[in-house]
Amino acid sequence: MPMLDAYIPAGALAADVERSLISELTELLLRHEGADPTDERARAIAWVFLHRPAEVFVAGEITDQPRYRFVASVPEGQFTDARRAALVADVTSAVLRAENGAYPADPNRVWVFTNEIPDGTWGGAGRINTLADIVGYVTGDPDVGRAYAEKTLSARRAVPA
Repeated sequence: MPMLDAYIPAGALAADVERSLISELTELLLRHEGADPTDERARAIAWVFLHRPAEVFVAGEITDQPRYRFVASVPEGQFTDARRAALVADVTSAVLRAENGAYPADPNRVWVFTNEIPDGTWGGAGRINTLADIVGYVTGDPDVGRAYAEKTLSARRAVPA
């Protein structure tokens, strides 16, 4: 159940390019969360919220080049350090490609934040959804969801010696 808040300044990209970018970002988010981006159940709960800042300020002044901000939120246990790094790199590359040379290809204009929502605090459909619930929904098997969540969260929460 990944969620992405995409802050794309008004007019930074053509509408068709932006739609294509959002589709690509959805696939990237699913893949880097560890889900199959072609799985329809996983895609159905992968949401992107597009925020449209009219102006972005840098050093207190309106900037002449777009700045982008992406906040990826996934259930606890879904990101590893490698997945986080790959998501940041891939989102940055996708955005700069989408600009198609309209601005200097400067990765410093793209910021990506990778958040994990603590298990037991993800609310949706009027209730709390745990990692076990979410994986059970995607796989269609609550037992698989429970086993996956137990393994993933216990490994994540293990205290190093």
